[in-house]
Amino acid sequence: MSTPQLLPAAASRGGASPAFHPSTSWPMSIKRKPNLSATIALLPTWFVAVVVFIGTMAWSIRLSFTNSTLFPSSTYVGLAQYSKLFSSAKWLASLQNVLIFGVLYVAGCLLLGFLLAAALDRKIRFESAFRTIFLYPYAMSFVVTGLIWQWMLNPTLGIQASVRSLGWESFVLDWVVNRDMAIYALVLAGVWQGAGLVMVIALAGMRGIEAEQWKAARIDGIPVWRIYVSIILPQLGPALAAAGMLLAMGVIKTYDIVVAMTNGGPGNATEVPAKFIMDNLFGRQNLGLATAGATVLVLGVIIAVAPFRYAMHMRDKAKGAA
Repeated sequence: MSTPQLLPAAASRGGASPAFHPSTSWPMSIKRKPNLSATIALLPTWFVAVVVFIGTMAWSIRLSFTNSTLFPSSTYVGLAQYSKLFSSAKWLASLQNVLIFGVLYVAGCLLLGFLLAAALDRKIRFESAFRTIFLYPYAMSFVVTGLIWQWMLNPTLGIQASVRSLGWESFVLDWVVNRDMAIYALVLAGVWQGAGLVMVIALAGMRGIEAEQWKAARIDGIPVWRIYVSIILPQLGPALAAAGMLLAMGVIKTYDIVVAMTNGGPGNATEVPAKFIMDNLFGRQNLGLATAGATVLVLGVIIAVAPFRYAMHMRDKAKGAA
């Protein structure tokens, strides 16, 4: 029985066999065969993304150009709501507060999280227990975190009262009722909760670094702190950038920790944009002004995310070109 000829005709006539390239030999229909089942399974997700998220966002932006109060209105007023928004001292104070909170919160979480990860990376005893303890605050909601720190910093119930009961009558820790220090009380509570996330991400990155780098650094006599600063930290850049982006996204929607700790006070010392929007939406029944503030927040999210996404795109493009 003769075997079937699988070689091209040129090879059967004695010519050289051409190189086999799957990318040019297989039909396009075989290479990119659509998966109908996956497409059908994703249809509800696409429907929710388009109708619920994008649709409601477009509807909210439309309402920001109307004089809607308790109920939606179709009477357009142009940029009047935005003019009123940025002429409000409370809104301007909320933007300033969220900027201070965001910078200190993200920087504090990154610094403390990196230090905790470096400490655990030394393979200390009871590492699993310490890792759980440091990460546990992140499992709490911001409401619980706010209540805990509101009690701790309360001058009549918390740390100040406890220390004074021991005889130190001049001790003062009244941040939640001090107009100048209230925003830093929020930062303290936020860093206490968010540092665990950075610790886990940084520790995972540290454990992925080759042991040969540590051996070479020890042979050269480099101090441990210098190894972490000059060798380990630069390699954790992408991981820390991702952690920072996650934290920054949480800053923009900060609301519950403020309500739990200070309710925006004293005065406007801890007012934030999300609370301003909720107060106007449900408290003052000013739908147009609330949606104008929400639109500004959406633009803030886009401005915060766009540089990171562009940098990731350029990095992937450079890797593809290489």
